[in-house]
Amino acid sequence: MFGPRAGRSVLALRHPAQYVVVAFVLAGLVGGLLLMIPAASNDSGVAPPMTAFFTAVSAVCVTGLTVVDTPGYWTGLGEGIILGLIQLGGFGIMTLSSLIVLTLARRLGLRQRLIAAAETGSLELGDIRRVLVGVAKLSVTVEAVTAAVLFLRFWIGHDEPVGRAAYYGIFHAVSAFNNAGFALFSTNLVGYQRDPVLLIAIAIAIIVGGLGYPVWMQIGRHPFTPRRWSLHAKLTVYTTVMLLAVGTILLAWFEWTNSSTLGRLSFRDSTVNAFFHSVTPRTAGFNSIDVAGMRDTSQLLTEVLMFIGGGSASTAGGIKVTTFALLGWVMWAEVRGSPDTVVFNRRVPDTANRQALTTALLAIGAVIGATLILLATTPHTRPDLMFEAISALGTVGLSTGVTPSLPDLSQLVVIALMILGRVGPITLFAALVLRERDRLYRFPDERPIIG
Repeated sequence: MFGPRAGRSVLALRHPAQYVVVAFVLAGLVGGLLLMIPAASNDSGVAPPMTAFFTAVSAVCVTGLTVVDTPGYWTGLGEGIILGLIQLGGFGIMTLSSLIVLTLARRLGLRQRLIAAAETGSLELGDIRRVLVGVAKLSVTVEAVTAAVLFLRFWIGHDEPVGRAAYYGIFHAVSAFNNAGFALFSTNLVGYQRDPVLLIAIAIAIIVGGLGYPVWMQIGRHPFTPRRWSLHAKLTVYTTVMLLAVGTILLAWFEWTNSSTLGRLSFRDSTVNAFFHSVTPRTAGFNSIDVAGMRDTSQLLTEVLMFIGGGSASTAGGIKVTTFALLGWVMWAEVRGSPDTVVFNRRVPDTANRQALTTALLAIGAVIGATLILLATTPHTRPDLMFEAISALGTVGLSTGVTPSLPDLSQLVVIALMILGRVGPITLFAALVLRERDRLYRFPDERPIIG
């Protein structure tokens, strides 16, 4: 009963998604230890454990929230460690592990396929090998092209030395595609708000990374026939386009005369920055205008975009655009009195509707609970703290500036939100799907009063 086999069964991880959670926590711990190497920081000694751990978790969860000035506090070694953690987190620790197994053994066992599927967002035991290779090709291609464009821009457009321009290009390309939001400038990208080429290049990398490989696989198969895309691809692409358009228009409207943000820019630069800031909340975290200087309407809109996030099985966070879109279709079906949720001539199962509702409500509960704790442990106002909570849960990284002043307990709350935001949707989705089972009986119906 208490032999070695029983001990192994107690310690064993029974669910594939548990590997994802454990791996991200371990990566954060290891990354924190690496950042505590004296040569990794410009401090006189080693970086404080909380500073190192917070930064490592923010990097591996591709969030971008920071408690110290990245270029001022960390040395080249520290920035390299952060860059490695961003790449590791964005590509997916389980995806990377499965690629290693594929390279060495040339095949994936059942457990490895389940692990890889949990991270890539597909729970079917199909050709996971092809998916993993495709993810690798997509990542390398987009990051390389973006790095080349940024290198030329930093070198030619901003007179940076060749070596530094290349370094800036690679770092920000990786950070953009993985939706991390880490920048090597103290004011993030505010100093480049009048450079449309740089901002648009970064925005495109963010969008590509935020759609997810399953969507690009559908686009690659049927590039000119969207009607043949899967329902997931249609929902992701169409909702993303809608959010980008609405976000750009509203942000431009709210901030056009605000001298702290867009008011001092030209028409071209104001339009580009409005578009850029409709992209980054979902969920990259770069900023080319002062977030703290935005009007309340713009901050609320930013919170909505951060909460929604990007595509499933992508580098983005949030509840995901498919969840948001599906909930809208569910409400539309209920208003019309339709017994089924029909999207693009496809009936969505009730289980998917319940999963979307569960994901959204749990995220709302996490934000409210975390905000209450932050209010009880800090002197900051509710709007600022709720903004930070949503940014952490959505793995965005945008901040009104209160993160560096949070006490250790509050930083732990933000760390928990970042981890939850990165692995929570994966774990929850896998748990809900794999626990589906038929019941051979039903209880009697009784309808409560709603409203």
